[in-house]
Amino acid sequence: MKIGGRHYRTIWLSDDGWSVEVIDQTKLPHRFETVALKSCEDAARAILTMQVRGAPLIGVTAAYGLCMALREDASDEAMDRAIEYLAKQRPTAINLRWALEEMRKAIRNLPRELRVEAAYKRAAELADEDAETCRLIGVHGLSLIKEIAARKKPGEPVNVLTHCNAGWLACVDWGTATSPIYQAHDAGIPVHVWVDETRPRNQGASLTAFELGSHGVPHTIVVDNAGGHLMQSGKVDICIVGTDRVTANGDVANKIGTYLKALAAKDNNVPFYVALPYSTIDWTLEDGRSIPIEERSADEVLKMPGRLPDGSVVTVEIAAPGSPAGNPAFDVTPARLVTGFITERGIAPATREGLLSLYPERKDA
Repeated sequence: MKIGGRHYRTIWLSDDGWSVEVIDQTKLPHRFETVALKSCEDAARAILTMQVRGAPLIGVTAAYGLCMALREDASDEAMDRAIEYLAKQRPTAINLRWALEEMRKAIRNLPRELRVEAAYKRAAELADEDAETCRLIGVHGLSLIKEIAARKKPGEPVNVLTHCNAGWLACVDWGTATSPIYQAHDAGIPVHVWVDETRPRNQGASLTAFELGSHGVPHTIVVDNAGGHLMQSGKVDICIVGTDRVTANGDVANKIGTYLKALAAKDNNVPFYVALPYSTIDWTLEDGRSIPIEERSADEVLKMPGRLPDGSVVTVEIAAPGSPAGNPAFDVTPARLVTGFITERGIAPATREGLLSLYPERKDA
């Protein structure tokens, strides 16, 4: 996608041929900076501190982290240690473990002297596959937006509500929930996005709004609790969100607050779609009750960064001094509240049968 008219991916190989560069998402939207990751530890730290975030992107970042670990020691023992170390940085997003297991499969049967080259090759493939997968999600999701646009008056926009950031900043390119939006905009279909601010880290206000604005997509930031009001007022045509893990029965783990949006959508007959790549489906879990929910630092709730009039960026306390805070990072939306899944293979109901209709090879797995 574009920033200042220039195309960017969220992660790319540096000129030295072995380290990688990423967009530092903790600096957005106030500063656009990139940072070089030169070790497995750098990759792990970037994932934990959310310099990179979003299920697909942290998977690719971890893949390159493993590559850099293998440059130091390509033994089986070192590989296993690096995989476990990287995997534990963010426990909810299944893509992290999935990408690392893909890397293990690509190199485990090779002699040591061939592992580094093979690892970098597979990591690059994972990045390219993610970009193409997200593009295809957009192709299929675009059909939903076209259907709504056909019922609108000429020039009247399709209003999409999204939550958190499931854009290209969360992936390698295109994004999941935003890919249909970008493709509609690029095709000349009027579209407008209601951007949930998404407390406590404000990934909507900081990241989704930043990337939509950079690409020229009309949008409006709203507080998280405005979604129900907008739906009641007939100002939302469709909700599209991303996900960090989908279980075999269709339950969805996504950024905290997604469940409440799904409830409001159900009550107001607004279609609620979840956009996801195949790598986000956890076929080993039967339902959402088994998904581990990451509990993050209370500081994310009690403090907030912002830019002062002089341009400096500071972090300030926003809560009553001495008050404790809880910070569950995700919630689970039951499949019954989800209208359907938008994947790289098409659209299907949010049921076990719907998922298997798209991925029939999993029936005998």
